[in-house]
Amino acid sequence: MQILDGKIAAAAVKENLKKEVDILLAQNRRAPHLAVILVGNNGASETYVASKQKNCHEIGFISTLIRLDENVSEEGLLSEIKKLNEDASVDGILVQLPLPKHISEKKVIESINPNKDVDGFHPVSAGNLVLGIPTFIPATPYGIMLMLEHYNIPTKGKHAVVIGRSNIVGRPMSILLSSNLPHGNCTVTICHSHTPNLEEICAQGDIVVAALGKPGFVKANMVKDGAVIIDVGITRIEDATKKKGFRISGDVDFEEVAPKSSYITPVPGGVGLMTIAGLLKNTLVAYKKAEGIEA
Repeated sequence: MQILDGKIAAAAVKENLKKEVDILLAQNRRAPHLAVILVGNNGASETYVASKQKNCHEIGFISTLIRLDENVSEEGLLSEIKKLNEDASVDGILVQLPLPKHISEKKVIESINPNKDVDGFHPVSAGNLVLGIPTFIPATPYGIMLMLEHYNIPTKGKHAVVIGRSNIVGRPMSILLSSNLPHGNCTVTICHSHTPNLEEICAQGDIVVAALGKPGFVKANMVKDGAVIIDVGITRIEDATKKKGFRISGDVDFEEVAPKSSYITPVPGGVGLMTIAGLLKNTLVAYKKAEGIEA
């Protein structure tokens, strides 16, 4: 069993990005610019945003954080997005989810200029992904593909089982793994809450991607020997023994499943770090398009 260490893989991606940025700056070009909008003060969102800013700084990106009160109107948020859409110095726009219930995530996502949609959630990006047209890929699935590439995990002809069908992870992940890509060409099965015999299907997977948001859901009996396990789950669970009062749990019962797997991602320290790597790569692509630089 080998750990798929997100810290190591993300560091490799960031090192290459920094080299590219250094070259651009040496040519007297401006730095790539990512703007993030954070509504309210959700603890998990605060952590994610701080990490994104830190990573931008490390590789030479400009990072702007726009904080809005949780009571901001939908129109107020859309107005901020419009300003960023029209700002030629901003390459990527990210609105941190989740949003307060009075704001339509659909409207917000659709309001972002598709050329600045570094989260890869806009319908234009989603449509291009389905059609196999180069586009912005949702950051978590993109990060997983980068991890498979870094560790050179064989995927061609493998049976991949994706548990979860969200537009953020499950659906795009299934498309990428089934696509004619260097680390694609899998036969993919998507499982969800209405899948009968889910345990039996999961146990057939050469590659299992767990993205359903249920801590410790995947047990040893659901995994075959030698499977590659990608745990996307990240749930805060109250734990009085921890300094912060909580612990982070993935969707996979790591202690049970790890001994049976050939490769497995830890939580934390796995997919989450790769998500930011995917976001940074998307931002550089957006920058190059804006500047007319061949990707």
